[in-house]
Amino acid sequence: MRTNVTFTSAGITLAGHLYTPDTPADGLLPAVVVAHPASGVKEQTAGTYAARLADAGFVALTFDAAYQGESGGTPRGTEDPAQRVEDIKNAVSYLTTRPEIDSDRIGALGICASGGYVIPAAVTDHRVRAVATASAVDLGLNFRVGPDGTQDPAALQALLDAAAAARTAEAAGQPVPTLSVRTTEEEARAGGRYAHEGWEYYSTDRGRHPRQTDGFPFPSIDKIVNFDAFHLIDLLAPRPLLMIAGNEAATAWMSEEAIKKANEPKRLHWIEGASHVDLYDHYLPQVVTELVPFFTQNLAARATDAKV
Repeated sequence: MRTNVTFTSAGITLAGHLYTPDTPADGLLPAVVVAHPASGVKEQTAGTYAARLADAGFVALTFDAAYQGESGGTPRGTEDPAQRVEDIKNAVSYLTTRPEIDSDRIGALGICASGGYVIPAAVTDHRVRAVATASAVDLGLNFRVGPDGTQDPAALQALLDAAAAARTAEAAGQPVPTLSVRTTEEEARAGGRYAHEGWEYYSTDRGRHPRQTDGFPFPSIDKIVNFDAFHLIDLLAPRPLLMIAGNEAATAWMSEEAIKKANEPKRLHWIEGASHVDLYDHYLPQVVTELVPFFTQNLAARATDAKV
């Protein structure tokens, strides 16, 4: 069952969907916060995963990030990593108020950029007992060096020049320009598999949603570039970490580097033949097959009995 809910994050009202099992439970239930990719909304892949987790007996909460979707906040479309991390922590806070949930059994799942956001959120919020990611991306690293690490350094400098100019325009009361995160199909094909699969998901009936974010105000850029998702990942332990990635994903190296820095208990699971966006939908059953036992085992008991 899906219920519309709201909660606040740093004074901003966030719109969420709470997924609960259809079968009544005998006692309090474990819960998982499911955070959406950058530019996505709760109705896309995050909602699909949340529904599957509810089918497996969890309460799952997904929500639109501040400034995006049905949530409040201006300028619209802003992507602010610090706020995104705060949103996840406040989602946890909301779950602790729900009467059907055991507040000692809350986990977090981050998809794409939120795979980078759930790590720092959980590192400093011990209420999160277990963390999983799917196609994890450090968005700051993505902007600094590109999804595959081969971006021309001049591209970053051009973006930062534009961000600086946007801040000057904003101070003068002028409209703030927006960085489009969408391309034409021709441009996407020219950009390779990663770019094309992003176009295919967000710009066709496969995944497009009318409330998705199609552009970030340029002041978002320097906030993103400053972000480092995994620099404190070693502090997550002894709470367990599961990272899932497609072995053909351009971003797979980010999960590899992150898991190296993490302490036990940790596991990196490869989905053979899958690319980055494939994990949003095409390989959903294979990912859920890993997520359900991970959260079942690690949210089965209270306290700090770390398992993996």
